[in-house]
Amino acid sequence: MSQDNEGADMMSTFRLLKAVSVLAATGALAACVSFGGAEPPPSLLSLSPDQKLSAGAMQTGPQSGSLVVGLPAAPQKLNTIRVPVQTSGTGIAYLKDAVWVDKPARLFQDLLSETIAAKNGRLVLTGTQAGGRAQTYLTGELVNFGLDGPSLTVTVTYDAVKMSDDQPVEKKRFEASESVYAAEPGPVGAALNKAANKVAADVAEWVG
Repeated sequence: MSQDNEGADMMSTFRLLKAVSVLAATGALAACVSFGGAEPPPSLLSLSPDQKLSAGAMQTGPQSGSLVVGLPAAPQKLNTIRVPVQTSGTGIAYLKDAVWVDKPARLFQDLLSETIAAKNGRLVLTGTQAGGRAQTYLTGELVNFGLDGPSLTVTVTYDAVKMSDDQPVEKKRFEASESVYAAEPGPVGAALNKAANKVAADVAEWVG
């Protein structure tokens, strides 16, 4: 074989090895990094209040006597639209294909507002609508809003803080749990909705 042919063969082999290396590197990168285009979940989870204002219902009252339900604070594990799963004493994962339409704190705030207005006939306003003149402010922290994997139990925990004119500040913890038969979006979402409604009803009774 001539030196020219030998050199050509070596060059071809080099190009082939280089191409294989590039393809292998690309495959390894694709396995680690998502470039978008992921399939959306089959459906989104939300909260539905057990007690709702009827269509066309009108509530009136002095602005100074209204109630403002603030957005609850939340730990980092709930600062997402995913459903946290406690896998061990210190381990947390997220439930596959379970996605909320909004962050849990916002959904729970809306549920509280609707439940209190419907159950108590109370005039519930936003902070902007009240203009700093509401009689009572309800705030707090949404401590738990997820699934305990080993026990298949969902828990909703809300530390409520009530501040009313000329009254001492009050703080109270509300909690409700529900068992689920499987760690899947459907049963977990339904159980969280049921537990959240229990907490909201208890808070409404406490607020008055």
